[in-house]
Amino acid sequence: MNISIIKYNAGNIQSVLYALERIGVSATVTDDHEQIRSADKVLFPGVGEAYSAMQSLKEKNIDQLIKELKQPVLGICVGLQLLCTHSEERNTTGLGVFDVKVKRFSSPDLKVPQIGWNDIYKLKSGLFNEVKENSYVYFVHSYYAELSDLTIATTNYGVEYSAALRKDNFYGVQFHAEKSADIGEQILKNFIDLK
Repeated sequence: MNISIIKYNAGNIQSVLYALERIGVSATVTDDHEQIRSADKVLFPGVGEAYSAMQSLKEKNIDQLIKELKQPVLGICVGLQLLCTHSEERNTTGLGVFDVKVKRFSSPDLKVPQIGWNDIYKLKSGLFNEVKENSYVYFVHSYYAELSDLTIATTNYGVEYSAALRKDNFYGVQFHAEKSADIGEQILKNFIDLK
């Protein structure tokens, strides 16, 4: 199977590669349009700040390419946020795959960023096969995608928000599947197995 990880200046790529290796999958890290287009599955990881990540995608015209992909695509963390229409982080316009807004945690009682393990529930997708309700996964973020009819997993950190989104062949997880131990590995396996 041909798996591509999108290469740009905001990918937490090494830990994603290690996580895939642990489940017996090899992947190619690339910014080559043809290679990405011909992949069976595409991972779109991201850490850091939405605006500069978006600029990096634009420099290589990868922003347009991602929107045209027909195979399963998985955005991770900032990858999920960039697939949304807009982020409050430096007023960033996203790719608009998910018609969802990304907001900053605003409660004065919350530590921001949210760092650590939190449970996910209301799981509704093949992405969560063999994952139990209220399983714990690992989050590091200051911004969140609002709940919508595209939400396929929910979590709560002062406010309920989308832990995962799906529209057609596009999936996004706010948590770091690659750092979420057995549960994260199961979710990555499920993504690789998607038809």
